[in-house]
Amino acid sequence: MKAISLWQPWASAMALGLKRIETRHWSTKYRGLMAIHAAKRWTADERDFHAIEHEAGRMPAELPLGAVVATARLYDVKRTEQLVDRISDDEHCWGNYAPERYGWIFEDIVALPVPILFRGAQGLFDVPDAVLRGEALPEPADAPLKPPPPAARQGLLL
Repeated sequence: MKAISLWQPWASAMALGLKRIETRHWSTKYRGLMAIHAAKRWTADERDFHAIEHEAGRMPAELPLGAVVATARLYDVKRTEQLVDRISDDEHCWGNYAPERYGWIFEDIVALPVPILFRGAQGLFDVPDAVLRGEALPEPADAPLKPPPPAARQGLLL
């Protein structure tokens, strides 16, 4: 399944139904089911914003990092100029609707009962369906061999 990483608290806001539009500086032609991933990034400004939302009772005290938190269907992508006058104040506070950006409109958002740890990436990336089912993935057959520890290499001529 395709996935996209969002910084916290925006990833959890999507999972909790507080936002359904993710704003980006780039568009995509992809439409369909996606995993919503909470990035590991967590700056002071983001923690401060989360604290305000938690204090208002809209967010839990703890947020997952480096994990898939929801699935959703990417329904459409529109320029922010087309959206800014048509969205709620609440939706507006969860995105950057500056000109020349894009609003990714999601529907059918379903929070996972338990976040699934997974390494994210920039742009769109793939999360194996087995991960979303909670299955362990086998080690890839073509995984590079780990080099021996330095002590074991001392006797080798390189």
